[in-house]
Amino acid sequence: MIIFNAVLKNFNKVTVSVDDFSQFRSYKFEIKNGNSKLSIEKYSVVDNNVTLFLKEEVNIKSECYISHENLHKKILFHPLFSTKDFDNRFYHDLALGAIYNHEYTIFRIWSPTASNISLLLYSNGEPSIEEDKKVINMKESNGLWSVLVKGDLNGYYYNYEVEVYNKVNEVVDPYAKSVSINGLRGFIVDLSKTNPHGWYKDTGPSLENYTDAIIYETSIRDISIYHESGVAHKGKFLALTEDSTFSSNNLPTCLDHIKDLGITHLQLMPIFDFSYISVDEKQPYKYNWGYDPQNYNVPEGSYSTNPYDPICRIYELKKLIYHLHQNNIAVNMDVVYNHVFDAANSNFEKIFPEYYFRYLQNGALSNGSGCGNDTASEHSMMRKFIIDSVLYWCKEYHIDGFRFDLMGLQDIDTMNSLRKKLSEFKKNVMIYGEGWNLNTCLDESQKATYNNSKKLPGIAFFNDRIRDCIKGDVFNAEEKGFATGKSHSSKELIKLICCDFLAPSQSVNYISCHDNLTLWDKIDSSCKYESFDTKKRMAKLCAAIILTSPGIPFIYSGEEFCRTKYGEHNSYNKPDNINWVDWARKAEFIDVFNYYKNLISIRKNHPAFRIDTADKIKEHLVILDYYPDNTIGFILKDYANNDSWKDILVIFNANKKDVIIDLPEGRWYVALKDNTDIKKKISYEDTIVIPRISTCILFKM
Repeated sequence: MIIFNAVLKNFNKVTVSVDDFSQFRSYKFEIKNGNSKLSIEKYSVVDNNVTLFLKEEVNIKSECYISHENLHKKILFHPLFSTKDFDNRFYHDLALGAIYNHEYTIFRIWSPTASNISLLLYSNGEPSIEEDKKVINMKESNGLWSVLVKGDLNGYYYNYEVEVYNKVNEVVDPYAKSVSINGLRGFIVDLSKTNPHGWYKDTGPSLENYTDAIIYETSIRDISIYHESGVAHKGKFLALTEDSTFSSNNLPTCLDHIKDLGITHLQLMPIFDFSYISVDEKQPYKYNWGYDPQNYNVPEGSYSTNPYDPICRIYELKKLIYHLHQNNIAVNMDVVYNHVFDAANSNFEKIFPEYYFRYLQNGALSNGSGCGNDTASEHSMMRKFIIDSVLYWCKEYHIDGFRFDLMGLQDIDTMNSLRKKLSEFKKNVMIYGEGWNLNTCLDESQKATYNNSKKLPGIAFFNDRIRDCIKGDVFNAEEKGFATGKSHSSKELIKLICCDFLAPSQSVNYISCHDNLTLWDKIDSSCKYESFDTKKRMAKLCAAIILTSPGIPFIYSGEEFCRTKYGEHNSYNKPDNINWVDWARKAEFIDVFNYYKNLISIRKNHPAFRIDTADKIKEHLVILDYYPDNTIGFILKDYANNDSWKDILVIFNANKKDVIIDLPEGRWYVALKDNTDIKKKISYEDTIVIPRISTCILFKM
């Protein structure tokens, strides 16, 4: 007989999976919990699973092993951690971390399996410097370890020394608000001393509905590191606080470019402290996007002007956010709660093994993230951590929205609980993310995927269907989409425009993001033999579909002047010259930039394009089904969403030739035609010629 696995289902119930039940003998089973032998009271058998009911409870502070003759297997505890019985005993709702005031600091850390935890206080943040640290024992109450230390500890560094299963590790507090260089020690900080002038009066721009947002994704490093970015603080938070910056072509860059473009929300790729193995804060020459979390509640040090100063990174990020808010730009934060850089060596695992991550039945880590591990958001204290962390960023840093990386790995209850908490804020805080259905140890009905969007009100999802329909499958560089020459794709795109898949307030419509090929590189790959002008027309048509369709438009930085990564589809750790926003390129594609700018202006000035419910779509959006193939036309009628225009007609022509379109009855005025905006008041009746690969927007007064 072979024992495949043994798991703790409850404090006195162990389930053992075997290959051959015929060899099973209950009296031969022996269970050792630390130095104690546990007695089996009874057992039951279903297929080849044997459930053993124990007379005594398992003490989770000691490892547990099961033996059957010469067979030995460690009993895995992780199934227990999802039970109500476990939560009833060990869940705590108190604030965790270092709770500072001038007279004393309370330290709290949660670990029901720890046999001992001590607080370590340091005067410096560099582990290589020897010093006599102060060791303070902490006391436990049902898994919560705490100690109150009198005096003003502002400016001290700290860690915890945690003993679990006879192993002693020094760990950084997961709730640390700042850290030393490379994030190896926590830092006790008086946050009131980290605020820029005017911070207490700071509020982000108001957002009535998600569909009012136009999101622009960028990396702190990418947006400013180019040698002709015109900023002094290249690759730093402060780069986006600099005004009046220009390229060598005398065109606005960085913040001035973003303001000129007209977007409403700037989505920052990871700005939390990511792994020092990816980017060494002492020598930040290596490039990395930062989707490898190390300290979730701390700004990344390589983006500050002095990563050795734990206050600097906080102050400069707040200064950036304040400056963007002063320019009427909201700030959305890219958060990565679905995995960590290295689960085995993470602070979470060292504090409480098996709790913070999902595991397969055989004890291997679940890996739907593709990064080696999935966090267990369904466990109550991991859920608490995620919610506490998001609320902290929202309160302390005035973040306006959160983009969840691989959100489909999170559970529905966690996301809904977070949505409820954020709804208590005076401002409308956005939540959206990648709702892909990934292979993780969570029931399909519990995943926060777009298939479960109706269970997740107030949460939006990246719409990969409209992305692939417009430009072609991102995993096939040569495949075309509607805008790039794929015939007979109009019907599918019409369904997506009508929001048959996702409600407009839940659909983040995009054609490119940091993942996969840039839009220009995708067009270049799938349309190799097309002319330069034709490719630009395709890029403009893609943009027009995104910015005029119902939903939440999303733009990847540099897309608006045909950003290239030279065919690199996964540039997460490639050099700056692959990832940077090349500001010299803007002059070459200035017509594309102006086209994006015009579309954004039209969308912002006309609420008909920002309908937020499926019912309003049914009431106001009419598809014109008599148009030729590879052409789509729809009307937003009857002053849709209280628009000043009575009716709006949008026509997409993806054909390589001009088409003659029959217009609905009446006089129609042109707002945009042949990839340019209209300065003069031009009107049409009966028919109109739509140039090849272009968009036309007409309206009735």
